[in-house]
Amino acid sequence: MMSTAIFYHAGCPVCLGAEQMLANAIDSKKYTIENVHLGTHAKRIKEAEEAGVKSVPALVLDGEVFHINFGAAIADLKN
Repeated sequence: MMSTAIFYHAGCPVCLGAEQMLANAIDSKKYTIENVHLGTHAKRIKEAEEAGVKSVPALVLDGEVFHINFGAAIADLKN
């Protein structure tokens, strides 16, 4: 069974660069990558927070959060 890697982002240049890096780095035989643009899917902000996401871009992989650079604080996306 494949695991899901969830990439949360806000569509900013930092996020889009990280998205390309991740797409090339993650083993697609082990993980399904789900890209979640929190600017257009605001209803998923709570889900991201519950997973431990503090800022985007961030990757949730096997229950662990990896914050990649800093594009926007999760709190800023709520406004």
